[in-house]
Amino acid sequence: MTTIQTSTPSVQTQSSGSSSAGGSDIASQISRLTSQITKLTKQLKDVANGSGSTEEKKKQQELLQNQIEMLQAQLQQLQRRQAEEAQQKQDKQQGKVEGVNSPSAEHQIDIYV
Repeated sequence: MTTIQTSTPSVQTQSSGSSSAGGSDIASQISRLTSQITKLTKQLKDVANGSGSTEEKKKQQELLQNQIEMLQAQLQQLQRRQAEEAQQKQDKQQGKVEGVNSPSAEHQIDIYV
């Protein structure tokens, strides 16, 4: 009987109060996940070319494929969060523009009825 050993990489996510620190944190997590996916993909290819029975190879390939799918889901979550933060940052910068939608003291109209 052959024992198949694999390690499940864990990714810890944490939210930070500062958007600039959170942005770089998300970018580093995305980078880390991408490298883990690449590593697991290489292992998946190596399993197909390696020795062992077809049943063992199949089990190991399924395990690796599940890990890759899990990491891809986490990667999509982080990319979505990164896009949301970028959108919020852009909205915040656009909000500083004074004009019709955000009147200032100089751009005020008094209407008397």
